[in-house]
Amino acid sequence: MTDDSRTAELRAKVAALMPQAKTDLAQLVSFKSVADPRQFPPEECERAAQWVADAFVAAGLTRVGLHETPDGSKAVIAANPAPAGAPTVLLYCHYDVQPPLDSAAWRTPVWELTEKNGRWYGRGSADCKGNIVMHLTALRALGPELPLGVMVVAEGSEEQSTGGLERFVEANPELLRADAILIGDCGNFAAGVPTLTETLRGNVNVIVTVQTLAGPLHSGMFGGPAPDALAALIHLLATLRDEHGNTTVAGLPNDQRWPGVQYPEDQFGTDAGVLRGVEFTGDGSIADMLWARPALTVLGIDAPPVVGSAAAIQPSARARLNLRIPPGTDPVQAHKALVAHLEANTPWNAELTVELEGSGAPFRSGSGGPAREAMEAALAASYGRAATTQGQGGSIPLCNVFADTYPAAEIMLLGVEEPKCLIHAPNESVDPAEIEHMALAEALFLQNYAEQPW
Repeated sequence: MTDDSRTAELRAKVAALMPQAKTDLAQLVSFKSVADPRQFPPEECERAAQWVADAFVAAGLTRVGLHETPDGSKAVIAANPAPAGAPTVLLYCHYDVQPPLDSAAWRTPVWELTEKNGRWYGRGSADCKGNIVMHLTALRALGPELPLGVMVVAEGSEEQSTGGLERFVEANPELLRADAILIGDCGNFAAGVPTLTETLRGNVNVIVTVQTLAGPLHSGMFGGPAPDALAALIHLLATLRDEHGNTTVAGLPNDQRWPGVQYPEDQFGTDAGVLRGVEFTGDGSIADMLWARPALTVLGIDAPPVVGSAAAIQPSARARLNLRIPPGTDPVQAHKALVAHLEANTPWNAELTVELEGSGAPFRSGSGGPAREAMEAALAASYGRAATTQGQGGSIPLCNVFADTYPAAEIMLLGVEEPKCLIHAPNESVDPAEIEHMALAEALFLQNYAEQPW
């Protein structure tokens, strides 16, 4: 069978499986699998985990189990051992999702897959349940007689950043050992543009508390000389950006350049929903600011709400900060630099406390090797155009654990989560054509990679 006829045959099989893919995604989206018992019952995650395990068994994988990880979540692991002399590929995904946030902002039911204007809406439809369906569809298209070893691991707490699977892998290194690892938790630069993500930013999260007074004071009687903790916090946070919007943490370079694919400003403005007339921040290109430079975001502030606030000077105020760091920056050193900057710029000798909430190292994948070559060919065959590369502003700490635990494995990041998916936001959706094209690419990759000389 020629390569063209093989591609045509698999393309037809994947297309025929798309109604089942929609049914599967509808079932997955219906599980309120937010891995936080303070918000949703743990049974929702348990039901999702069992469904995923059953689905991969039905897709032809024979060894399946639900493994409890150190944070209490369950990882689904399913596998077919490799035939003699054949490689093994690990397919990663996660079944937990972000909370819905503002339910009133959703234009469709949060937990019900809804088709609208050619897209499928619902929490988790892209991140990451759409990628679970991508893996399932690829395996179904190939059938149970796989030409190589395949393992699937579906994480249960990725969105909570509690490190359950990372610690599980470190404690059980032989369980997930593979020659190639596909991280199905990313996506294309744009729908229809096959893309491999090569870099991920790391992160440092801290909670900053500023205290100035023993208690609140009447702003009329004491306002002026009495140090206002909220004003001190505002002053301090303002030092973390310059007038152009560049992140300015002393000790962290902020002039790096991104050498790969560029992100057009008009496309970014549309993807990000930037309001008309509002300027982008930073003096680099969009790609520089997203993928090559540090970025400090204020995630939240504890302060009196406007409605119900009193004429009082605040004795304390706090903020949650998220510092994203590019490859080449050590998170320990970035944390030290951030703390030193905050201490050096706290006004009025106010009392400052900086609590480290969590951190993760940035990641850079390899750019060559037999698996990468096979995947680039598979993406080109599926989409009819050559694959490109990009960075990603988000963090996936598990990638570094995989790289450290399996240094010989080729790690590639891909998936269905293109910018219009609005992952983590209200009105998350997925383009079903992305599921179809990426499932075909994955199926072609598994065939091509198995046929290389080993």
